[in-house]
This record gives sequence, structure tokens and C-alpha cells, in this order.
Amino acid sequence: MSLNAVDFGELINSAEHSAVHLEMRDAYGVAEENSDFAAWKAGDNRSRYDRTGRRREWLDLVERTVGRGVVMRRARIVSEPVSDYIRFEHEGAQLNVDAGENVRWLPRRRASDIALPGNDFWLFDGCVVRFGHFSGDGAYIGEDFTDDPAVAKLCATAFEAVWERAIPHAEYRV
Repeated sequence: MSLNAVDFGELINSAEHSAVHLEMRDAYGVAEENSDFAAWKAGDNRSRYDRTGRRREWLDLVERTVGRGVVMRRARIVSEPVSDYIRFEHEGAQLNVDAGENVRWLPRRRASDIALPGNDFWLFDGCVVRFGHFSGDGAYIGEDFTDDPAVAKLCATAFEAVWERAIPHAEYRV
């Protein structure tokens, strides 16, 4: 697989065993979520429970991927008390869990002694890393891919350390 021509969908669809995602920001300003987040802040939380709306494509992808036997795990390192954005994410994460994605939450204070990469990442089958890049205000600005074994090992080690300490979604209270 040429890392110059890879896209995220191709990586998910070609994963054979695992796809893990580590998120480390307390807020994201991803354009696709802005209207749902604004509505949620105004008291309309319907989007967080809407399996057929904006999130349908992702949830369908998770179901297909898990259905092929790929284990999907997502860990979020969060500051406490949590930001409004993290409350928004937490409220909607049950749809991810229902689709087959395992989700855990790690309070940032419990991550101080874990060596972490500088950016959020996805790691596919322990060997291909997709780093996501965000501006200071959380807007998505791009991605980089690598199959460098040392970088993949760093990400795998970091993810597993976070996962071991993190709290399962059903038990984490915001």
C-alpha cells in the first residue's frame, strides 16, 4: 500500500485485525459537527441519539468493520472537569459503542507519566499510523500517514498504556 495514495476509508477497509484511535484534545472545531454542537449547547440533544443522521455513515462503517472481525477501540484523554465539547462527545458515544466500537475515557491527570505522540492518531493493524492535525481552535487541518515501525510502536505503546488505565464508557461520568 502506497502511503502517498492512502485515504482513511481505504485504511479502515483494509484493516484485518485492529483499528485504534487516540484523541487528546478537549475540544474540536470540526465543521461537520458545528451545527449539532451548537444545537446541543442550546438544549437540543437529538443529534446525540440520531442513528440515521450525520453520523450514520460512520456508524455503518464501524458495524461493517467490526463485522469483519476487526477490533475497533477509541480512547480519549480528557481534562476534568470536562469541557462542554467532551460532554457533547460523551453523550453521543453510546451510538459508537452500540455499533461495536469500544470507547474508554482517561482523565488527563492519570496520563502524566505516559509517553504520548504529539497528535491524535489512528493505528491500523499495529503498523500504519494516521496522524490528524488540528488548528489551535480545533479545526481539522490535515493528516499524515506513516508505516515507520518505530512510530507505529510508539503509538501502539501509548495507546495500550492509555487503554489499560482508561475507564470504560459505561462507567465514566462527566
